[in-house]
Amino acid sequence: MLTRFAPSPTGELHLGHAYSAVLAHDAARGAGGRFMIRIDDIDGSRSREEFIGASLADLAWLGIDWDGDPVRQSARLGAYAAALDDLRSRGLVYPCFCTRADIAASLSAPHGPSGAVYPGTCRDLPDVDRERRMAAEPHCWRLDMARAVTETGELEWEEMGQGRRIADGQAHGDIVLARKDAPASYHLASTLDDAAMGATHVIRGADLIASADVHRLLQALLGLPTPLYRHHALVCGPDGKRLAKRDTAASLASLRAAGIDGRALAADLAADRLPTGYSLRKS
Repeated sequence: MLTRFAPSPTGELHLGHAYSAVLAHDAARGAGGRFMIRIDDIDGSRSREEFIGASLADLAWLGIDWDGDPVRQSARLGAYAAALDDLRSRGLVYPCFCTRADIAASLSAPHGPSGAVYPGTCRDLPDVDRERRMAAEPHCWRLDMARAVTETGELEWEEMGQGRRIADGQAHGDIVLARKDAPASYHLASTLDDAAMGATHVIRGADLIASADVHRLLQALLGLPTPLYRHHALVCGPDGKRLAKRDTAASLASLRAAGIDGRALAADLAADRLPTGYSLRKS
């Protein structure tokens, strides 16, 4: 077994991150397997170097150890570019020039598991217009979902303890694989990285369960192995809402500064015992 924990260095880790890291770490160690850290640091406008060191210090405080050096997404840009080139050569991606405001204003934009589904505005632009605009306008790259699903056929993925699930890529529409301001989207980078790391089990929050549909599709398109998935409950604050990095009271740094025993906290989290005021919610 090989599991991983993949924080984004855009803020301090909180109790929700600790819960996810503890579950992934303990699953691997309990099976005599490996546990790795990946730093998802390709968001150049928000990632901060100081948060990387702080996150590793938080994990060590919890008593979490990891195998090898942490993997950084910023060192893997070539792999993302190669995968995107492959999909582009097969006619499976296209440039999109729409802004978020354009999509929000579209009356034809339906909603899927992850919010508004792209209405396909740029999908069938004439080649001459596409080339002209690519030279002059910022653009992202979207997956032509209909073509992709036609190529792969029906796909499944497995949720640990719950069995096989159909991967419904169509429900997500033409997802972004490379953003205007980043060389790869979460979907593309995470799928490629999990395969490169050799992850056999992906343990992450229930808010990402819909992403498994997309990741299974990308695995099929790119010839990558499919891990087993476990989407665990989310840690919620006293207001009943899942934690965010702005919830400073739940940050691991604040708990550590208050003299909390990190290893004892990790043991409590492993047993689903949360500090007073916090709770677990499945979705």
